[in-house]
Amino acid sequence: MRLINKVDTRIMKPSLLAVALTAAFISGCGTSETQAPTVKQTAEATAPAPAGKAELGRFGIDLTARNEAVKPGDDFFMYASGTWYDNFVMPADKTRYGAFSALGERSEERVKEIIEDITSRSDLNAEEQLIADFYAAYMDTATINEQGIKPIQPMLDEIAKVASTDDLTKLFGQAWINGGASPIYGGMWFNRLDPNEYQMSIGAGGIGLPDRSYYLEESERFAKIREGYTAHIATMLGFAGLDNTEERAKAIVALETKMAEGQWPREKRRNRDLTLNQIARKDLAAEYPDFNWDLYFEQTGYKVPELNMSQPEPIKAMIALVNSESVDTWKDYLTFHAIRGNAEFLSEDIYNASFEFYGKQLSGQAEPRPRWKRAVEEMSGTQSLGFAIGKVYVARYFPESSKKQMAELVENLRTALGERIDNLDWMGEETKVNAKAKLAAFNPKIGYPDVWQEFDGLKISKDDLLGNIHNLRQFFRDDSVAKELEKTDRNRWGMTPQTVNAYYNSSFNEIVFPAAILQPPFFDPNADPAVNYGGIGAVIGHEMGHGFDDQGSKSDAEGIQRNWWTDEDRAAFEKRTAMLVEQYNQYEPIPGNNVNGKNSLGENIGDVGGIAMAYHAYRLSLNGKEAPVIDGLTGDQRFFLAWAQVWKEKRTEQSMLNQLRAGVHSPGRFRALAPRNHDAWYKAFDVKPGDKLYLPEDQRVRIW
Repeated sequence: MRLINKVDTRIMKPSLLAVALTAAFISGCGTSETQAPTVKQTAEATAPAPAGKAELGRFGIDLTARNEAVKPGDDFFMYASGTWYDNFVMPADKTRYGAFSALGERSEERVKEIIEDITSRSDLNAEEQLIADFYAAYMDTATINEQGIKPIQPMLDEIAKVASTDDLTKLFGQAWINGGASPIYGGMWFNRLDPNEYQMSIGAGGIGLPDRSYYLEESERFAKIREGYTAHIATMLGFAGLDNTEERAKAIVALETKMAEGQWPREKRRNRDLTLNQIARKDLAAEYPDFNWDLYFEQTGYKVPELNMSQPEPIKAMIALVNSESVDTWKDYLTFHAIRGNAEFLSEDIYNASFEFYGKQLSGQAEPRPRWKRAVEEMSGTQSLGFAIGKVYVARYFPESSKKQMAELVENLRTALGERIDNLDWMGEETKVNAKAKLAAFNPKIGYPDVWQEFDGLKISKDDLLGNIHNLRQFFRDDSVAKELEKTDRNRWGMTPQTVNAYYNSSFNEIVFPAAILQPPFFDPNADPAVNYGGIGAVIGHEMGHGFDDQGSKSDAEGIQRNWWTDEDRAAFEKRTAMLVEQYNQYEPIPGNNVNGKNSLGENIGDVGGIAMAYHAYRLSLNGKEAPVIDGLTGDQRFFLAWAQVWKEKRTEQSMLNQLRAGVHSPGRFRALAPRNHDAWYKAFDVKPGDKLYLPEDQRVRIW
């Protein structure tokens, strides 16, 4: 999965190009198993300090962020970052802020410079012209405000003409192109039984709140959110000129509540055994009757010879609602979501009304982001002009030396994980052979794609923002349709180079690290090696760990979903993962709202395992020597501090709630505590029984 996830409270619109690319990935070559493992030196481990000037502090860690009045064994997050946390004031346009946010802002500023350089010139090539025109259209608030809701009026007129379930189905099939919503959605994925093929995956969704629990829980907190959501829907329907908006809004919330009741909880949706349900197109009507599948797929353009029904019972529940609920209520639902899903591209009064609920009430954001930042964010995605911008970003800001050093770190982590697999006492030899084959097949992608996205045929205007958005959606959908029956493209990336994140793709068995994350505090060529291993090293380990987490471990070296474990080894693995679920279930950042240890299990395995791999690789890099003490800190202390400061963050309470209910990652302050499962952390910081984070040895989770 992604190293972090952004809980987007806008409509979830799966890309019909290859939505799999934004999930989790890895496949490549390793050293011969007959050779003695080696670890390349990325810096002189015994040097008193790095040769160059580290960006953070003297050796790569911001020691001023620490609160040394806090015992590391009581709260390692606050020990590592407490002074920063107590004094940092959340920017008005943020709901969370930390290391990722700081690098994200740096990336935005750099992209802005790139765009401004392009727009200041007249001798533009074709891709630069697309960038200049899109940015001009996005920033042209005078034209956008003058148009009001008119850009989506044709869509609203089509909704108004709906008279039957077939009419509804047609619009459901157009939801992604139109920016609307549908209780049944389809996206092009990889065939999990043959990763060389694309395959349509169908799921259930279409609700406007972050998670089904927002509709179904009876607490006062969620009741107030539903009350605010109902009022918000009424406001948005008013922009369409509808009457009786309060009653219509109540009916929409009642409909979405029924949709939420029919959907699986998030932890169930994570289970790859439950979400693999392939079916031939010819059998679809018999297995999932009372829905016009031919009409639905006709809107998408896909041939769909075979598909995967990722959530069988919820899909049937959505079909039942399509047939049982009032067509008029469905029309109001489509009208609201057409406005909501496109509010960012409409007049400021519509956008601000959307922000009042989704920004302020639901996320705790005091002010909207500046318009130029929203433009940069929109342009930087994989389904926008992100790779056209990324090509320039890489040329300006990503040295090849960083790519080379990162590649060496990846191989060092591969060596370390290989040794750890060899030494596992809970896994038998038969399973170890398969695990080592998968490890050897990991394919690292670093910095930027080898083959860049092309934009031939894309039309962008400097004075039609929503038209540009529609053209981009159509462009990428058409590209995906054209490639549906071709062999999957393993050169594609699910993130652009200017994205501060990383991911693993189980279908291709690949780990991917965009250029923008290869900066401090994650990676600094001039930092102490312990810091780089504790930062980007553990990030590498985290993504490798996804290949061996509770779900990634269900795919083999070729990315094929199959069981390559013995029953005994799988049971031993699940005994350990159950301990990790229980450990994270205890964290309670908001009274009555705990971390969901089962839903966040894959990410927590990635963290705990990633630290173990990175620490192992770090110790190998020392070649039996002890690291020097720098500014009073041992190498092990610097390693674990680097990890903790990667996860320093501050959140609004609303953002924290969204993360707990709609995200798969534990909040950063608890990810910083993952070292409590590692013996070396106890020794490094003299953590003893009685300290709040102390775990007896038999309760420390050791998986990879």
